[in-house]
Amino acid sequence: MTENASDDVIAILTRDHRDVQALFDELTRTGYGTDPKHRKDLVDRVTIELVRHATAEEQLFYPAVRLNVDGGADLADHEIAEHAQIERSLKELAGMQPGDEAFEPTLQHLIALVDAHIAEEEQTLFPELRAVCTPEDLVAIGKMVVTSKKIAPTRPHPGAPDTPPGNLTAPALGLVDRIRDAISGRGRGDGDQARS
Repeated sequence: MTENASDDVIAILTRDHRDVQALFDELTRTGYGTDPKHRKDLVDRVTIELVRHATAEEQLFYPAVRLNVDGGADLADHEIAEHAQIERSLKELAGMQPGDEAFEPTLQHLIALVDAHIAEEEQTLFPELRAVCTPEDLVAIGKMVVTSKKIAPTRPHPGAPDTPPGNLTAPALGLVDRIRDAISGRGRGDGDQARS
């Protein structure tokens, strides 16, 4: 029995992409002159979403690509390298305030990196994985991605391993991040941390 296709890993990751792009659109619309706290909150929300998404991809999606897609190891390694670039940009932004001189160029660099990454995944990886996996397998991976995102880190950790088995430390980092977020109030804008 095939489960709802909207629950498959590709649909879930695509929704994540649209959510992040919507936050980028809001950041672009707000620009200079907007309340700096609001812009910082938006950057925090982007960071939370991207880190959770990347962690789930690295733990579950890319291993599926490695195992099932011709040339999957090279494709996964390329995408993980892009995640590392994105994570470094997120870490840089985390140390800045919207009024800082480097904030806007760093934000625009991040948006360009993420947009290119999304295009590659949606145009190459997603169709290739869909072609070789059963709908049931894609739904099973999707369920694991949803669970992974719930315990994933919410802050960039560029020094943490991105591939198994080292990336299995992500739940511990996630716990520490969520405690820090709870104490600081980070990411509480509209309940984004409660989402899958």
